[in-house]
Amino acid sequence: MRIKVINPNTTAAFTHRVRAAAERVAAPGTSVLAGNPAQGAASIESHAEETLGALGVMAEVQAGERDGIDGYVVACFGDTGVHAAREIARGPVVGMTEAALYFAATLAHSFTIVTLPPRTRAHSLRVLHETGLTHRCTVRAVDVAVLDLEHEAEAMLPALLAEARLALDADHAEALILGCAGLSDLVAPLEQSLGIPVIDGVLVGLKMVEGLVATGLRTSKRSTYATPPSGWDAAKGDLP
Repeated sequence: MRIKVINPNTTAAFTHRVRAAAERVAAPGTSVLAGNPAQGAASIESHAEETLGALGVMAEVQAGERDGIDGYVVACFGDTGVHAAREIARGPVVGMTEAALYFAATLAHSFTIVTLPPRTRAHSLRVLHETGLTHRCTVRAVDVAVLDLEHEAEAMLPALLAEARLALDADHAEALILGCAGLSDLVAPLEQSLGIPVIDGVLVGLKMVEGLVATGLRTSKRSTYATPPSGWDAAKGDLP
């Protein structure tokens, strides 16, 4: 099984970080590949950057289709470009946000996302609405730029821990979702301090894709996620 983790921004350090995290939980026999667009935004912190990132995701899926990839994980909170990717991929495409939410719903009655920076709450809320879990989840944020995590994600622990404790008290959260890729190293210390499940969307997204591929399940091409009407083939050439 070959699964590709796609980082929609152009920062290679993030790509290496999420690939390493995914490899730690991959089943024997699963090969984890990773990629990011050569052009676009260095981080996804706005709607404009998200649009650029979505184009990058499509290009990465195109390359993956040519390479025979079995499934994809989109490693950006807000699930940048996931719907477009599903139209052009043969195998399943899972966004880290939806994966984290679905896993949280099986582990806890109520849960909180802590994302960053604050303006990206809108991206989390969009996916939350699509999953139908708005009545069970609260979205919080810490005022940290995504690129601050590039080399020192561990420095984020105090800020995340403080916001998570507020979530336990004010939101009655029973689980915590980390609202950014590249934070998997913080799962264990947060769980130890908080005493609740802490969910990293890249890790559970990888396991979700593994399960879908192993059971032979693929994205429905019946209507919504059918090949784009223009008819171009994702496995050939570049984006039109």
